[in-house]
Amino acid sequence: MNKIAVIDYGMSNLHSVVKAFQKVVDKNYSVYVANSEEKLKKASVVILPGQGAVKSCIDSLAINFPNLINTMLNKPFFGICLGFQILFDKSFEDDGVDCLSIIKGEVKFFSSEIKKNLKVPHMGWNQITHNSDHLIWQNIPNETFFYFVHSYFAQACNKGDISSVTKYDIPFTSSVTKENIFACQFHPEKSSKNGLKLIENFIKWSEVEL
Repeated sequence: MNKIAVIDYGMSNLHSVVKAFQKVVDKNYSVYVANSEEKLKKASVVILPGQGAVKSCIDSLAINFPNLINTMLNKPFFGICLGFQILFDKSFEDDGVDCLSIIKGEVKFFSSEIKKNLKVPHMGWNQITHNSDHLIWQNIPNETFFYFVHSYFAQACNKGDISSVTKYDIPFTSSVTKENIFACQFHPEKSSKNGLKLIENFIKWSEVEL
């Protein structure tokens, strides 16, 4: 049986993510919460949701999952929200934090880059524009709306890493794909049928990677 581990590092709302994955997988999969390195080792697929501050996230992961980067690079990996942002080189949150440098680029504060009359956080439904024909987007129309909640946005340097872009006054990277990794700024678990379809597509893609 393939095991999908949803990483718990003390800062995530895990319930909706676990339920979303459970809804789309079949009997050949089990979905469980991993709160230690030992539990994570059993996984064939790794999910990293996240909310809160990036420095606290990085510090907690370093303590509780010291081999996480190696795991991320060797198993199908899905990062959501903060689990997306920490893949970049640096975030300007918390006076600047070095992140995991898996995706080349930076994470910046919306208020310093967009028009002052726009609300921060960027919260609610917004469109994503596909930047690739990756399996992850199969049967999901271009310009589909997904649900966002974030004050910081990512800009990936390498076009080949960018899976989708979204505009909130300025265009920003809303998802990335790189080798065995898919990660997104939006919340598929809160994005209705298209969010579930995205998760289903990820599972199908991960079967190729397993």
